[in-house]
Amino acid sequence: MKLSAILLPSLLCAASASAQYFSAGWVPGQPVLNDPPAPGHNFDPAANTPATPGPDAAGADAARANLGLMDRIMTSPPVVSLFSKVGVNITDAVARGAALPWDERIPLITDDNWEEMVVNEPLTEQQEKDRVWIAVISVTAAQNNAVSKVVDQAFDDAYNQTVIAGDLPNVRWARIDYMNVTYLTTKWNVWTGPWIMVITDRGQSLRFYKASGIRLTPELIRELLTEEIWRNSQPWQSAFAPGGKREFVMHYFAFGMMRFYNVVNRVPRFLLMIISGAVASLFMRLLHWPSPAPAPRARPLTASTKSETETVTTTTSAASSSTATPSPSKKAKQRKAGKK
Repeated sequence: MKLSAILLPSLLCAASASAQYFSAGWVPGQPVLNDPPAPGHNFDPAANTPATPGPDAAGADAARANLGLMDRIMTSPPVVSLFSKVGVNITDAVARGAALPWDERIPLITDDNWEEMVVNEPLTEQQEKDRVWIAVISVTAAQNNAVSKVVDQAFDDAYNQTVIAGDLPNVRWARIDYMNVTYLTTKWNVWTGPWIMVITDRGQSLRFYKASGIRLTPELIRELLTEEIWRNSQPWQSAFAPGGKREFVMHYFAFGMMRFYNVVNRVPRFLLMIISGAVASLFMRLLHWPSPAPAPRARPLTASTKSETETVTTTTSAASSSTATPSPSKKAKQRKAGKK
């Protein structure tokens, strides 16, 4: 019993060990090995290092960092897990909502890159004379505007046809997102959209065409450029236009509006709705605040009031005269007393 109790653990250890640790020994004719055989189980430090995120994961993190506050909350792991339990891919929905509804090959002009892209574009003297920018001021990203969608589609198709034809080397295409560009649109006195713009002279000559007034087609946009029909219309000329003597007024006004928008844009939309509703309710209460009760006014004298006053005065005077005049019986009594 004692022997079996000792042999049983030994057999278990031998069974769990690797066979590479046991050697049959040297046989005649076998070369002598100076290096011992490598053990069967090697420790690989690289295998235990944490895996670095791939390019897809890094791109997903960068895309999530560019989302707004509410979008980042909706794509957080707890919210994604909660929606996945009911069969909703919330990450896909947020990505579709954040996708741009237009051709991404057309560059976006913003308040930050206007000077670099248009005003200070590196050009030769001849290129500067020939350079023409055509841009569309779009409201599709912020509003469900059917006209703006049609204009964006026509603009993208015209750009695609121009790229294929290659017949307008001096023309550059751009898009301005109305809701994300505050300084430029305010400075240009643009308060709605969509608009088609032709920009020349490094941004000093601006021509605006109301895109909602006509049925815009890609052929019409290309004809505007290939036939240079835009030269038939005069650029915006005003005291507030670029180069005007009151341009500084629009500059400072637009700069203030841009700062205000940048601050308000950081506030979540639901919180902004609550704050705006509270301010509107307070303002309406102030407008409907009850006015203080007016002091009682003296009643004006009318004909009936005058007659009543005269009657009261006559009665009072008669009573006083009757009180002051002694009666005849009193006078007789006084005479009798005098005689006595």
